[in-house]
Amino acid sequence: MSEHNDAPSLKDVLLGVADAFAGASTVACIIAGHRTGFYRAMAHGNPMTADELASAATTNERMTREWLDQQAAARLVIYDEPSDSYALPSAASAVLADPDSPFWLAGGLVGVQALYLDLDKGIEAMKGDGAFGWGDHHPYLFEGTQELFRPAYDHQLVQHWLPQRAHGVEDLETGIRVADMGCGTGYSTMTLARAFPNSTFIGFDLHQPSIDEARRNASEAGLTNVSFELAAADAISGPFDLICFFDCLHDMGDPVGIASHAISQLSQGGSIVVVEPFAMQTRTENHYLRATPRYAMSLFCCVPCSLAQPGARGMGNQAGEVGMRAVFAEAGLDDFTRIAESPNHIVYEACPA
Repeated sequence: MSEHNDAPSLKDVLLGVADAFAGASTVACIIAGHRTGFYRAMAHGNPMTADELASAATTNERMTREWLDQQAAARLVIYDEPSDSYALPSAASAVLADPDSPFWLAGGLVGVQALYLDLDKGIEAMKGDGAFGWGDHHPYLFEGTQELFRPAYDHQLVQHWLPQRAHGVEDLETGIRVADMGCGTGYSTMTLARAFPNSTFIGFDLHQPSIDEARRNASEAGLTNVSFELAAADAISGPFDLICFFDCLHDMGDPVGIASHAISQLSQGGSIVVVEPFAMQTRTENHYLRATPRYAMSLFCCVPCSLAQPGARGMGNQAGEVGMRAVFAEAGLDDFTRIAESPNHIVYEACPA
């Protein structure tokens, strides 16, 4: 039997796995650079010797030198041989050193560290019923998830996504009641509360430690128009003028039942906004390089989280528009519109008649 014409050659596989090995090891070094403060110390862009960086970050000089050489090999820092110094270019600084940058990614990679710390549990789930509850993961997953999505909430949510709603943001500016489902540590909820002080926001989540942290964060921020409650998504009580699902509906065991409940808890004229990780329209289209980390996180976090809940639909984060539209159609709502997208997200609005 002949192989498929598009099957990779042995060389292709070897090079691909070698690239993956390089990427995986570089992610570990990026997390180390983030946690030691190396990137922050180099953010000014000026050349630094290994001794200077070690002094600035209070780290071991020999290990600092090895880290710098790894980063130079990964083309994340620039090495100058005559001065034996290293510099962090501005593009790398935007991704790795500046938490306020729309391109910030270093903090989000901490979630990959959690993936490896929980890998044995994930494999056991694969051998069993697939269930691995969200709250059973290493805390680095919660930290990494917040940091992964935070740049989009900071730079896209209020500025670009919500203005595409049927009501725009006028109702939010005037004052409405909003539910933020699966709010985690509450960053998305607080982002909305800051932007729309006349509206009231309630964040709901099943994970008590995240709710506790969200409450602390809101208190420290002095926000008075936001609160957080421990509750299942199909147990909230409205009415709400807007119900939001930010990067979470695919994680739920019974998204159809939850969508139906959300519809029933809307006020007259209310709507549902769903933000989901970017995905193409078909499975084949999704088989490309940028989808690989999404599928990996879906395998070890999203799907087992869903399988651990009643309903166990196991959508995964690459269900895309086809999957999300099917959920709301099964819930009895066909008015489901793709209103915005970015390289990492798709935004939908569901509007009951």
